Amino acid sequence: MSSTAPPSATPPSTTAPQDVPTRERILDAAEGLFAEHGFDATPTSRVAERAGVPKGLVHYYFRRKPDLLEALVDRLPHPVRGADVAVPGDLHAGLCALVRELDRALDSSAVLSHLLWREADTHPAVRDALQRRSGELEEAVSEVLAVAGADPGRTRGAARLLAAAIGHRHAVARHGDEERDGMEDELAFVAAALA
Repeated sequence: MSSTAPPSATPPSTTAPQDVPTRERILDAAEGLFAEHGFDATPTSRVAERAGVPKGLVHYYFRRKPDLLEALVDRLPHPVRGADVAVPGDLHAGLCALVRELDRALDSSAVLSHLLWREADTHPAVRDALQRRSGELEEAVSEVLAVAGADPGRTRGAARLLAAAIGHRHAVARHGDEERDGMEDELAFVAAALA
């Protein structure tokens, strides 16, 4: 008589590979579950189960459940530096390059971005982190404008306006599958106005 269990009794975990550090497995599990069910509807026991760790280990790494959410903010892609994509003397090209890089970053974190925007209204730490990101976006636009030689007296207002438009565009992109355009018309308008 064989003592081995049938293959279906203990399936291997496909969501928590053992070679991934425990803290990262917990964050992966939390990100997926919070995105699927929402933060409030996901108990830490489900996070532990999906991560393949004891519940106590979740609390070892993240004392409170909101700490998980705050740690997920750090997983957002680092903001694009405007100086890295700016084109000296060509404001329109620099702005287009910035929008392309921001879109690429958004595409790499669409689920996480959606989750964090959804939770920002009820979790001040998430809201504060997203507001910091908005300031970083404004700074990136300012850098592109400065490198291109835009009038320094007009760049602050233009940077705020463009950062708000880009942020709004990304927020709307969370709600649909339609293809985003590159904001060519809007960027050309701003470049012409600042020339």
